[in-house]
Amino acid sequence: MTSSRVDLDSEQMGRDLVTLVLTVVELLRQLVERQALRRIDQGDLTDEQTEEIGTTLMLLDQRMTELCEQHGVRPEDLNLDLGPLGSLLPRD
Repeated sequence: MTSSRVDLDSEQMGRDLVTLVLTVVELLRQLVERQALRRIDQGDLTDEQTEEIGTTLMLLDQRMTELCEQHGVRPEDLNLDLGPLGSLLPRD
């Protein structure tokens, strides 16, 4: 009888989990950014709101960069290949 044990590397699983979480956060960050830019383009926001959104988006981008560096994740690692559907994140 053969054993069906799975050899799990807890360190690799931890890195993979961090990468997955950062991928989801990056996807949400990009969606929020696109929505904010649409609202700015439509003229729905005051100058003060536009300035606040710009500052917030810049800080979010910086924080994502810091988190990736802190956990040894490259930005390109966050873009999952979805096969025939293409990549998860748009390539800028």
